[in-house]
Amino acid sequence: MSAQPRAARGLGTPRLHLRCTDSTNDRARTLALSGAPHGTLVTAGEQRAGRGRQGRAWSAPAGRALLASLVLRDVPALLALASAVAVADAVGPAAASRAGGDDAAVAIKWPNDVLLDGRKVAGILAEGRPQEGWVVLGIGINVAVREQDLPPELAARATGLGLEPGAIEPLLERLLAALELRLAQDSAATLGAYRARDALTGREVRWQHGRGVAAGIDDAGRLLVDLPDGGREALEAGEVHLARVAL
Repeated sequence: MSAQPRAARGLGTPRLHLRCTDSTNDRARTLALSGAPHGTLVTAGEQRAGRGRQGRAWSAPAGRALLASLVLRDVPALLALASAVAVADAVGPAAASRAGGDDAAVAIKWPNDVLLDGRKVAGILAEGRPQEGWVVLGIGINVAVREQDLPPELAARATGLGLEPGAIEPLLERLLAALELRLAQDSAATLGAYRARDALTGREVRWQHGRGVAAGIDDAGRLLVDLPDGGREALEAGEVHLARVAL
């Protein structure tokens, strides 16, 4: 593993960069099990077997996405929410440029899909052994992915930032800085920032066992849903979709 000079932060050093790998999360997990320190970063230009939540494949054309996994040994209670806010912070400037100065188009679909104009631009996958004090945080951002790069079945649900491949490293720098800030914040700050970008509040959603209207995030990071019978349910995990158009 070769350490690359970086500003004095805990995230991103040491760094292992691979031209191609099966999965940055798998490589980071191996490093974590062998004792790699907090902040160890694995990046790749291409993944052959990248994956997202719910066991889905994460595919991106070579050299056009930011593919990164971090070993975290100081894991906040609201990791999923804090990491999503950090990714939204990082992609915001690019989104603002695309939208003429406004990054309001960047939102978060519970728990941690980052959307641009309603389509997924970034995904986050946390895996590991929190009971042993470590987690691998995998992040994929479609930095320079073009419409024609997306498979037809994803074109309506995914998008890219519209940048060139040379923007990947600068975006990585912004991401590490944003993560450093957001992972260190208290829960109240995380919840406030997340709620400001919540894509689901007030919208009808469905999940495996029901449907209702999203009513925000509680202090434990659970999705609150108002049910048709007048009750309310707090979802702790799982896949949630807009009732009419699956994201």
